[in-house]
Amino acid sequence: MKILLVFGTRPEAIKMAPLYFALKNAGVIVKVCITSQHREMLDQVLAFFKIEPDYDLNVMKPEQSLTAITSAVLQGVEGVINEFVPDWVGVHGDTTTTLAAALAGFYANTPVFHVEAGLRTGDKTSPWPEEMNRRLVGSITDLHFAPTDGAKNNLLCEGVSENDIVVTGNTVIDALLYTVELQSTECDYESKFPFLEEGRPIILVTGHRRENFGLGFEQICLGLARVASDFPNCRIVYPVHLNPNVQEPVKRILGGVSNVFLIDPLDYPSFVFLMSQCHMILTDSGGIQEEAPSLGKPVLVMRDTTERYEAVEAGVVRLVGTSVESIYSGVAELLEQPGLHADIAKAPNPFGDGEASKKIVRALLDVHNK
Repeated sequence: MKILLVFGTRPEAIKMAPLYFALKNAGVIVKVCITSQHREMLDQVLAFFKIEPDYDLNVMKPEQSLTAITSAVLQGVEGVINEFVPDWVGVHGDTTTTLAAALAGFYANTPVFHVEAGLRTGDKTSPWPEEMNRRLVGSITDLHFAPTDGAKNNLLCEGVSENDIVVTGNTVIDALLYTVELQSTECDYESKFPFLEEGRPIILVTGHRRENFGLGFEQICLGLARVASDFPNCRIVYPVHLNPNVQEPVKRILGGVSNVFLIDPLDYPSFVFLMSQCHMILTDSGGIQEEAPSLGKPVLVMRDTTERYEAVEAGVVRLVGTSVESIYSGVAELLEQPGLHADIAKAPNPFGDGEASKKIVRALLDVHNK
C-alpha cells in the first residue's frame, strides 16, 4: 500500500507525525508532501519529529489570498500524485491545504482519507474558512477518521455511510504523550523561560484565527491588559503568531505591560512544556482544546463557536468570545475559585487515549486487504 500524506501547517504536522511513523512501522510505503502554508512554524515541527518531506510545494507568499493558496496547492499536489501514484491521499483537519489536496485526490480518482473528520460548528462563517473546508472535504472523503462519537454523528447526519467512518480519538493526543515522555528524559526548559516563578500563576495565550483579525484582536488584547492590571501576581505569556494582523495589535496594546511577556512562536516541545506549567490557557486554536485536558489545564476559547463541543460538554473548555468583559470574567473566575480549577483539572479528556494512529493504520490495512 502506498500513501501520500499532505499537510502544510504547524498543527497539521503535529497531528500527522504520529500517523506517519505508525504507517512506516506497519510496512506501508508512505511519502510526505508539505505545502508550507506555514513555513517557519512547520519546519520547527518537522525538525522535532525528524521528518524529511519527500515533496515541498513551498506555496506561501506574503499577503497571499485564499484563492491563490488553493490554486497553488491544487496544482502542486496534482503533480505529486501523478509522480507517486498513491493508493490513498491522506489529509488532516480544516485548512486550505486540506481542501485543495483532497480535491486534487478526487480529480486524480485517488481515494482520500480524512484525519480529524466530522467536526462542525453549524455556522459556515465561524471558524472561517475552516468550517466550510471541513464540510467540503467531508463530501470528497472516502474514509473518515472521526475523533469522537459526536463527530461521527455529524457525518451520519450529512449522509455519510457508517461503513466509511471509524472513531479513533485524536492523533494530537498521540503526539502530546510522545512529547511529554521525551521531555521527561531529555529536555530542560526552566532556564529558557525566566518568567516562570513559583507562586505566580502563568496564563498562556495563543491567537491566530482570521475571523478575529481587526476588532477581535483589539478586544482580546484589551481584555488581557485588564487581567494583567487587576491580577498583577499573574504572568501572561503570549507566543505571538507571525501574521502581521496579529503582531500589530498585540505589540501595540500589550507591549508595555510589565507582567505580559510577548515571546516568539515556540517549537512544539517548548509549547508543550509551557502548557504543562501554566495555570490556564486562553486560545482561539482548535488543537489546544484537545491537548490541554490531558495535562489538566482549563481552556478559555476566544471564539463564539467551537467544533469541539465535546470539550465544552466535559467541562474542560469554556467559550468566552472576544469581548473585553467576557475574557476578563472567564479568567477572573478561574483565578478566584481554586475549587473550580481543580474540578476541571480532574476531568477526563474526551479526545482519546493516545492510540488514534494505530487505529487509523489498522482501518487502512483492513480496507486495503479486502
